[in-house]
Amino acid sequence: MDYHGLSFDEVVKNIKELNIQGAERIARSAVYALGLKYKEGVRGDDLDVFARQLKEARATEPALRNALAFFAQNERNKNIERDIMKHFEDAKTKIAEIGANKINDGMNVYTHCHSSTVEAVIVEAHKRGMKIKVHNTETRPRYQGRITAEKLAAAGIEVHHFVDSCMSFALMDVDLILFGADSISSTGQIINKIGTRTVVNLANQYRIPCYCCTTSWKFNPDTLWGHDEEIEQRDPKEVWADAPKGVVVHNPAFEVAPADKVTGIISELGVLKPETLVTAIKDFYPWLMKV
Repeated sequence: MDYHGLSFDEVVKNIKELNIQGAERIARSAVYALGLKYKEGVRGDDLDVFARQLKEARATEPALRNALAFFAQNERNKNIERDIMKHFEDAKTKIAEIGANKINDGMNVYTHCHSSTVEAVIVEAHKRGMKIKVHNTETRPRYQGRITAEKLAAAGIEVHHFVDSCMSFALMDVDLILFGADSISSTGQIINKIGTRTVVNLANQYRIPCYCCTTSWKFNPDTLWGHDEEIEQRDPKEVWADAPKGVVVHNPAFEVAPADKVTGIISELGVLKPETLVTAIKDFYPWLMKV
């Protein structure tokens, strides 16, 4: 969904209802919405009130919180909205260039859910002339995996789409696994779409290289001080609209992927182990430690 042209309230509503999806896209739309209020002359504590509304629209989204924090710290910079957008664009381009180096001609690549960053990596490899076959899972209950399948197929890439319960089968002939991230903790833990933990555990069992592709702005600085990333629990009706009495439906949106089983994280800072990435973030973005 294109958020340009929407009002502040419409952006908040569409983030809540998952009409605006993907951690980076959510962050960009939030910056756009806060920019609308800034252009209306809202400043200081009043601007913080609107920033809080955006932050509360989705729980597990540190990229959103970090982008808004950077906006607040630099609000006197008349180009701050443009600068934040440029960061995300430049980071994705860099990650695509680095990640594409991991893809060789003839590879079968697996991905789960939808990550615009993973999509950019695969498309970049395809543009370089690599013949790639992609296996992806549908990612119930909101089927974000279909977005991945549609976009990669439109780019001319062969896609094999599997139901989530077929994940083990889908991984059998895979050479490389790429997935995104919604949050990275101070200990290098990766929080991503539900199902990612299973993917990583199977990758370890099958000895398949497994990389997380994400901007370093997904780091959650609150975890430095002992706070755990909140795992968003979605409406059970997304899973079963008319579940019978006595049936409790669970619908967690995210889960923690075991960092020790991830080959590495591909970010704009390079290819690093999860725990090493956190050290690099402290060096490159010291302001993030003060959010």
